[in-house]
Amino acid sequence: MRVLHIYPKGDFFTGAAIQVWDLILGLRARGHDVVLATRPASIWSTKSAQAGVTHYGLPMTSEIDLRSVARLVGVLRQHRIQVVHAHKGRARTLALLAGLVTRLPVLILNRGVTFPLDPFNRLGYVTRRVTAVIAVCEAIKTQLVRSGVPEAKIRVIYSGTDTERFHPGVDRTRIRAELGLTPDQFLVTQIGVRAEKGNDDVMAAMAKVTAQAPSAHLLIVGARDPERLHEQARGLGLRRNFHVLGYREDVAEILAGSDCSVDASYRGLGLTGSLRESLAVATPVVATAVEGNPELVIDGETGLLFPPRDVPALARAIERVMANRAEARRTAEAGRRRVEQLFSTRRKVECVESLYRELVARADHTSSLSRG
Repeated sequence: MRVLHIYPKGDFFTGAAIQVWDLILGLRARGHDVVLATRPASIWSTKSAQAGVTHYGLPMTSEIDLRSVARLVGVLRQHRIQVVHAHKGRARTLALLAGLVTRLPVLILNRGVTFPLDPFNRLGYVTRRVTAVIAVCEAIKTQLVRSGVPEAKIRVIYSGTDTERFHPGVDRTRIRAELGLTPDQFLVTQIGVRAEKGNDDVMAAMAKVTAQAPSAHLLIVGARDPERLHEQARGLGLRRNFHVLGYREDVAEILAGSDCSVDASYRGLGLTGSLRESLAVATPVVATAVEGNPELVIDGETGLLFPPRDVPALARAIERVMANRAEARRTAEAGRRRVEQLFSTRRKVECVESLYRELVARADHTSSLSRG
């Protein structure tokens, strides 16, 4: 099949970008002709050239960027695209505008967050010109249906983790050596920094934990402003037990070297990627019981859940992991098996490919009927 992915950003190391890239590589490995459009960014140009992926850098400065629409029309016609897979709202709107000029046999939207749809965005999902919507978890599907999106249009396909990259054999010593931690010091890690991630809650909970267990340390990864977090940590008494890193490519090694991975997100998420990745390397997880998280983290079976914004409950969950290492290992191993079964990149690619084939066949059938 001939597929165009539209990702209207220039970042590469975020969860959404990695999902797009892994899907593209997986589809190419299965013999499909995949074209990619992003905002101009050297990292995307370089990665695409190395992988043999045709890449277009389009301005995509707004949802009504007519220059980008015109270039998309050219791409669609030149490559005789059968499937347009739009990631994020801006990509959807630009694709819909291009579809006013040239035919889009299949247009698929990706939905990875549970923020409510405003009236404008709702129109972009319910229109018949959108063939299907991929929701990355059941919680998002439920939210879309409540917003008026026809259930028959939505397909749940979980985001995937590369289980060949994230596996229990990953080096667990490198990050601990970098941070100067001994084997007996307990490392809690959170990946991602933004308000909705609950970083403040994690830091407050770790202040409680370290008051009783001084050997416990907290690492936050992905900070753009490390000093702000360090200042906050000092105010909580975490000076000696706190570490911050910026964007890293060795996330597998960081999570593997951690004793516990925490996600304290409290709104907007679909299913937190760092939870999948942590369990893939068999690191125990503690997560908020919101949105799609419970679809992966089954309390007491594949990890521990706690109510969002409940700092004492989070502290107790971390302390439980520290005190019950055998139980923690058991849940992490069960989580690894669940990731392999339902949340691997391989399974995601297979499911997306199957959806593409189904929708292309339907579009071809409809086109032949109209010609007849």
